[in-house]
Amino acid sequence: MNAVKPSWWLISLLASVIAVTPLAIDMYLPAMPQIAAALSSDADAMQQSLSIYLLCYAAGMLLFGPLADVLGRRTLALFGLASFALCSFFLSQTDSIQGFLVGRGLQALLGSAATVVIPGFIRQLYQEHTAKGMSYVGIVMMLAPLVAPAVGSALLLLDDWRLIFVVLGSYALLILVLCSVYLPHTETPRQGQKPDFLGAYREVLGHRRTRPLLLLSMSASFGFFGFLTAVSFIYIGHYQVSALTFSWLFGANVVCLMLGNFINGKLVPKLGSVQLLRYTTSIALIAAAGLLLVALLDGPLWATALCIAPLMSSLGLSATNADALTLLDFPRHAGTATAVIGTLRFGAGALAGPALALGVDGALLPFALVMGLGAVGVSVSRYWFAKHAPAQLAH
Repeated sequence: MNAVKPSWWLISLLASVIAVTPLAIDMYLPAMPQIAAALSSDADAMQQSLSIYLLCYAAGMLLFGPLADVLGRRTLALFGLASFALCSFFLSQTDSIQGFLVGRGLQALLGSAATVVIPGFIRQLYQEHTAKGMSYVGIVMMLAPLVAPAVGSALLLLDDWRLIFVVLGSYALLILVLCSVYLPHTETPRQGQKPDFLGAYREVLGHRRTRPLLLLSMSASFGFFGFLTAVSFIYIGHYQVSALTFSWLFGANVVCLMLGNFINGKLVPKLGSVQLLRYTTSIALIAAAGLLLVALLDGPLWATALCIAPLMSSLGLSATNADALTLLDFPRHAGTATAVIGTLRFGAGALAGPALALGVDGALLPFALVMGLGAVGVSVSRYWFAKHAPAQLAH
């Protein structure tokens, strides 16, 4: 099909669909302690709920990615939004922790059908404008985590935690209606053929230079989602801050990450992703060491926040540069490589919850150890990449 003229309305609609994921992950973070109390559960179960979401989302990417080529992107987008809405309303009514965990898993698994097809929409609809369209979507992916905890905290002032999932379901229904009217029908590439995702895994994992980069990205995601899983219990539980203060602290980390991405974009043409990896992984290791020291000394809130900000930014930028280097090795299969990267990253992130569950609820030291493990992982992976991929270092 021919490319359409880039439209702010259409790209905003696509971005609104993909924003479902960060909203679902971040909006309920301030309510985690309240949900645990209401369902007669504990912090461990709440942390597991985030891990279940990430794991099921990764599984959904593998399931619905191939189906998009058979059923069409528009059909899956509508199905995913409708399913996400139903699961959200179910979560708002559940009275047991078992029902909550099952609901979160289904919300992620079925909802991934809507978000996994959006990059394909952008590539097919915008063609030569794809990079610009993906950049706009990327901005939303940054902004959604920034506003989601604040929205969640505001909703807690109006009612209890159930209102958060009612709002999530209502948002999905609104986007569903808009998509049913305005989302265009697109031609389905390779209709009737089933993409070989297992073959894609073999191709990417079998590439010598890609392995350390994938491990680096997974390590960064482990640390990043460890932060998402435990941050509300650290700030609200350990340091006894209010839900509103928590949203400001969380938002400050997202702003630092956005600023880091802006600086990274300016420096990549001058220094290259390989050189920037040296800097970002070093910063991550230093910041993680500082966080561990603060935890051992039971330091104040400001010290913890000052260590977390550069740590989160450096982990995020390390993953960004590693993923960019990975995609350079697959010019004809960039979409497949992206799906593989996303699945592995969410899978690694799902391991953060069980790792944190080994510690004490709301304790700073287990959190610092998990974050430190992520930082060590990216540093070791970068060293492995530098040692075993000298040809790529020359670029």
